[in-house]
Amino acid sequence: MRTDDLRGGTNRTNVSLNAFAMPDGLAMRYDLPGVSLRETVSGYATYAARDRAEMINWFLPAPPMICVLLDAGPVSITLRQHRFNVDRVSLYGPTSRAFRATTNGGIQVGVGLTALGWIRLVPLSSSALHNRVLPLRTIMSEALSDSLLNSLLALVDETEIAATLDAILTPLFANEHPYDDIVRRFTELMLVGGVIEIADAADRLALSSDTLRRVATYAFGMPPKMLLRRARFLRSFIGLLSSGGIQAYDRIDSSYHDASHFLRDANDFLGTTPRRFMAQGTTFMTASLVARAAAIGAPAHALHAQTP
Repeated sequence: MRTDDLRGGTNRTNVSLNAFAMPDGLAMRYDLPGVSLRETVSGYATYAARDRAEMINWFLPAPPMICVLLDAGPVSITLRQHRFNVDRVSLYGPTSRAFRATTNGGIQVGVGLTALGWIRLVPLSSSALHNRVLPLRTIMSEALSDSLLNSLLALVDETEIAATLDAILTPLFANEHPYDDIVRRFTELMLVGGVIEIADAADRLALSSDTLRRVATYAFGMPPKMLLRRARFLRSFIGLLSSGGIQAYDRIDSSYHDASHFLRDANDFLGTTPRRFMAQGTTFMTASLVARAAAIGAPAHALHAQTP
């Protein structure tokens, strides 16, 4: 599959191609995984840039992702003070800070992993990869890494991406995990407005705070307080973006005491104010909020609960 051949779109029916509109030379598509994967894989994202000049894009904090570089590279990720050179097939751990991607054109295919997907697929705690990017082969197997890369390289039609990934991934998520039920219920709870205290979350889930903390750290990569704060901030931030009013703070989550409280979270999760963050390179991020919402049902990976 060549960069020039990728037009963008989705395998979800009845979605307008206008949702995937990009500047000339850029393309994006979001595909639904097969039905049996929709608890474990949040979606497939494909980005393409025809120009081989260096491009900077910032992305919001997110759950884990497998990233496959087809004819793309070099690619590097800067996260806080750390810089990671991205392998042809990489595993991005869960992030609690916006990160900068430096790319040089080509096609990248991302496989979004839910927390349920992580615990069924990856044989270690998600916290081990918090704010890190590593070659997939060092965590999983060389065979899986090669299979993902070679199968995608062999494609000539972008509409075959989802089916190709489905075929490789489906057997890998078959075995249930003891944390499945807690992870499902906490995933839903993270998206409930106003829920921010661990004791409240544990009470709603009928768990002890210690159990919730242990499961959240293992499956989601962070303590429950951080996860609840991240979800609250992203709901509010994306709500402001969609309303066109980056400072219309009356639209933020009800659990924020005031605008300054929200801006402190912005500094923690974005590293700056919302206005300054959006003034940086956010071409793909901004477009992906629209495209992902149309194809997958939630504008951001971290706000994903159910795939339609």
